[in-house]
Amino acid sequence: MLKKFGRSALACAVATCAISASLSAAVAQDGDPVRIGYSMSRTGLFAQAAPSQENAYELWREQVNAEGGLLIDGERRPVEFVTYDDQSNPGNAVRIYETLITQDEVDLLAAPWGTPIHLAIAPVLNRYKFPMVGNSAASVQLREVAPGYIWFPTSAIPDRMGEELAKFMKAEGVETAAVIANELPFSQEIRSFLLPALEAEGIAVALDETYPPDINDLTAVLAQVRTLAPDAIIALSYPSDSFLFTTQARELGLASPFVLSLVGPTYGAYRDAFGEGANNIVTLGHWSFKQDDWPRARPFYDAYVAKYGDIPDALDSALSYTSLEILQQAVEAAGLDKEALRENISTATFDTINGPIKFEGVENTMTPTAYLQIQDGDLELVWPESIATSDFQPKSSW
Repeated sequence: MLKKFGRSALACAVATCAISASLSAAVAQDGDPVRIGYSMSRTGLFAQAAPSQENAYELWREQVNAEGGLLIDGERRPVEFVTYDDQSNPGNAVRIYETLITQDEVDLLAAPWGTPIHLAIAPVLNRYKFPMVGNSAASVQLREVAPGYIWFPTSAIPDRMGEELAKFMKAEGVETAAVIANELPFSQEIRSFLLPALEAEGIAVALDETYPPDINDLTAVLAQVRTLAPDAIIALSYPSDSFLFTTQARELGLASPFVLSLVGPTYGAYRDAFGEGANNIVTLGHWSFKQDDWPRARPFYDAYVAKYGDIPDALDSALSYTSLEILQQAVEAAGLDKEALRENISTATFDTINGPIKFEGVENTMTPTAYLQIQDGDLELVWPESIATSDFQPKSSW
């Protein structure tokens, strides 16, 4: 049973909020602070992913405040964050976002981590008519659940991802594939579109297995994969099971030339953990600081490395920073009025580290659905060709 977001958890979260506010208040600027609220999965199932998102938020806030703050109606106003730990619990996040809107009375909202929590809070945003730019989530369900008050700069929408992945695999000569998938919604949505797309491309699915989010041993299913020896292994995994998948795939000596692990390989910690063994693993992502057509990308990368001594996650960090770039440009154009913001985000084109972004409904229609590959310890865009920074390399060893 999921734990309730009770008074003690709220008190702890308020303390976190107060610390964040006091730190940001140390930067003196003219005008009242602009208070931006969000919840983050600092503990619980998704905690491993939270730093990549929150680091990007903090970098953006620091940069904006160094420039004097957000420009609103001709006045610069400093940014403060009001934050809570949702404990990776969608029910907690619902209560937190209601608190942020109705009790904390924040000026703006930033996104939590992950598809399940975005899905949970979407009705809250719709009910209170409070716009929020999402980031680390994507779902075809959002097209129906929350039109008008939530948007997704990611191009990794599951139906588009399934189709593009099948095309990518076909282009690389894949004829047989094993698909293993976490039971969480994002993985399952991709699977539901990937399987028919593989069939349409003439790629045989030798194995199709799902597993629970808290799995701690994939040996049995990976042993089946080794016996089948498919051309491609598609692990529709989340961060914790991506580490597990890679560890046990290496132990078992899986030898497929096309290996994908969905969420996790973009983290610096993943490449640190597996070294050369991570090379040539394909993963979800549509951003690279090496893409010369996106001039804001390299400065973001350099600033992130300078602040944290680590490289930004090419998926969550890039998306999180992008979402705040969009919010900043919308606020500076439309102010803090919620309906004016909604109108601006819905219609304007935004200049971001991932190139120009414009929304149709909840979706970014300008960024291609893409895939990254780890090559020599770095991340390269390898699909589609229109934004690729390197060619695909078959995986030959662990």
